[in-house]
Amino acid sequence: MATEPPKILEIDVNANERFSRIKAAFLCKFGRAPEFYARAPGRVNLIGEHIDYCGYAVLPMAIEQDIVTAVAENTSGIVNLANTNSVYPDYNVAVDKVVIDKSQPHWYYYFLCGFLGLKEHLGEVTCHGMDCLVDGTIPPSSGLSSSSAMVCCAGLATMHANHKSMSKVTLAEVCARCERYIGTEGGGMDQSISFLAEAGKAKLIEFNPLRASDVRLPGGAAFVITNSLAQMNKAASSHFNMRVVECRLATKVMAKTKGLAWRNITKLGELHEKLGLELPEMVRLVEETLHCEPYNRDEVCSLLGIASEELEASVLSENTRDANSFKLYQRAKHVFGEAARVQQFRRVCQEAQSGSDAEVMSRLGELMNDSHASCRDLYECSCPELDKLVECCLKSGAVGSRLTGAGWGGCAVSLVPVGEIEAFQLLLKERFYVEAPHSRLLAYNSMFATQPVMGAALYKEAL
Repeated sequence: MATEPPKILEIDVNANERFSRIKAAFLCKFGRAPEFYARAPGRVNLIGEHIDYCGYAVLPMAIEQDIVTAVAENTSGIVNLANTNSVYPDYNVAVDKVVIDKSQPHWYYYFLCGFLGLKEHLGEVTCHGMDCLVDGTIPPSSGLSSSSAMVCCAGLATMHANHKSMSKVTLAEVCARCERYIGTEGGGMDQSISFLAEAGKAKLIEFNPLRASDVRLPGGAAFVITNSLAQMNKAASSHFNMRVVECRLATKVMAKTKGLAWRNITKLGELHEKLGLELPEMVRLVEETLHCEPYNRDEVCSLLGIASEELEASVLSENTRDANSFKLYQRAKHVFGEAARVQQFRRVCQEAQSGSDAEVMSRLGELMNDSHASCRDLYECSCPELDKLVECCLKSGAVGSRLTGAGWGGCAVSLVPVGEIEAFQLLLKERFYVEAPHSRLLAYNSMFATQPVMGAALYKEAL
């Protein structure tokens, strides 16, 4: 499946309320009908937070909420971008003049990340101009991968508009590199699940090489996504990239301590592989080799035997070059512990038939709770609103609950018995959302039970 290109599906646009609305808006904007539609889903990460860019497997699933783009080629050599949401302004740029301003993460730059990545991947091919109308149902800055879904949708649309075909894996790998144009040093989870997802299945996504394997979730389990109503745009702050840098520094300091060629090792997963230890042993190694207090720049440079200029050039990123305090112990301990929890979560799902639903869900819930505690206390990627939301979810009947996505705002995902979803949602509205009456509509739109859906696909209007 992963070596195949995304599906091209026929759709009766007139019988589909959403596609009919998008087509009508496209006609109004561009004066003609779209030639095809590209769709890429958002995702919820069930467990495995902030470890994909360290080389470790994660366990997400695609959700119903998505980005859909209506597309028609043009002969002007211009990419014309519009959005069905009037909050987002139109934008146009020549295909050979695309520049992405990292300091201004506007919505259209995410689309152009996907366009530019595919354009560069295609090499000498001169890309066609495109008229594009984007429609999204993923709440922005919610931790459900709206930005990556936009990048993937744009990449898929660009591929098809230029009459090319490539596998889902290749598309995922290209699109995973695309967000670096806007300054985000992610690991590839979001793009991988967006392309490789299958209906009814969560996926264990592994890297180097990229591969996905099915994870069957317990039949009595539902996952409910709830919005903390706190928003954080990871491209507009240094929080995300700072964690990437701290993990990179922890890798190098630990590698040098063990006498390895530390300059060539950049990820905690690579260090783990070279040492040949089990994950619990890696946690112990963190406790033995790193101290709890933050490291300052001078100490890191002294430990590695390098000048500050080399640190900036080879380790720090553009928006972390002024950093002078690095929490290496906490970040590394989270990564190794979280990687172990992903393995345990998968194992519990595989063994689900040998235990009762209640027993299986209790074990999964405990892993989710431990994950949130680690994100909160060691990785420090939670926030007061998320912590309160997770606490309210657990009090309202969730078996387990944790932040999902980059954090610092956005959503929580909760494991809830199928028969208790409605009661859970009613209790949570009373416990959490009643204090934010102005946000009730947002809360309603962002609190939903979800099942795994199909990954990215192309749609053509049935004749």
